[in-house]
Amino acid sequence: MQEQRKETEFSDIDLKQWKQYDDVLVETLWLLGPRDKTEPHAGDYWGNFIPQIPYQVLTRFTKRDHVVVDFFSGMGTTLIECRRLGRHGIGVEIDPTIARRSTERIRSAPNPYDVYTEVLVGDSTAQETVDRVKTQLAGLGAPQADCVILHPPYHDIITFSEINGDLSRAGSTEAFLEQFGRVAEHASTVLKPSGFMALVIGDKYANAQLVPLGFYCMQRCIDVGFTLKAINVKEIQNNERGKGRNGNLWKYRALVGGFYLFKHEYIMVFRKPAHK
Repeated sequence: MQEQRKETEFSDIDLKQWKQYDDVLVETLWLLGPRDKTEPHAGDYWGNFIPQIPYQVLTRFTKRDHVVVDFFSGMGTTLIECRRLGRHGIGVEIDPTIARRSTERIRSAPNPYDVYTEVLVGDSTAQETVDRVKTQLAGLGAPQADCVILHPPYHDIITFSEINGDLSRAGSTEAFLEQFGRVAEHASTVLKPSGFMALVIGDKYANAQLVPLGFYCMQRCIDVGFTLKAINVKEIQNNERGKGRNGNLWKYRALVGGFYLFKHEYIMVFRKPAHK
């Protein structure tokens, strides 16, 4: 007789076999190494995060056939991992060209569990976009999503488009945070009670001072009602596109300017409180 599995309500990890999950992280320092380039993943888009991040989030905080919403889906990294792991995925991308390219890439990924994945072209700060996400959820028979992932632009470090509503075009840090706050509210709206949300974000320098963008965004998520579960720090590797290949030059600049070079970003995990 096969021994019965033991699972939590939010993950299909078998707790009776917990020692076998060597690739699942439970500590706050994430040393993930170079990005996974298994087809169709590719590092050809500015600002896309490495596939290992959604893999960790989906493995820890979702089950087979759960529904995941990514409000900044970019080139579809989250939705590709959804197909691999048997989760339904709904992405939102503001740039129609990127949405089309990502849809092609996602559809080229294996789909062994026959899950549904769709990229919507829309502004994640707009109510109309949230309504369309809810329509997609209803079509899947899901009143709300089981997990949400947010990987917004790190304000104006990289300008992604000239489209109004693109957070990378916000005129100031406060304007960026106001727009991000609306997305956090929308995430809470579509996420089921007790569901998990992951925020992938970094900090920036401006006017010779550190702008703790990650912690500002963290506070916006708390302000809309999320409970903070973890602040994970991920080491950034192979960041030649952002820092150039001359590491000595950047070290010299850091010594002259009295600052430190970014080698990390955050994966913050939140949970929506259950209904009282």
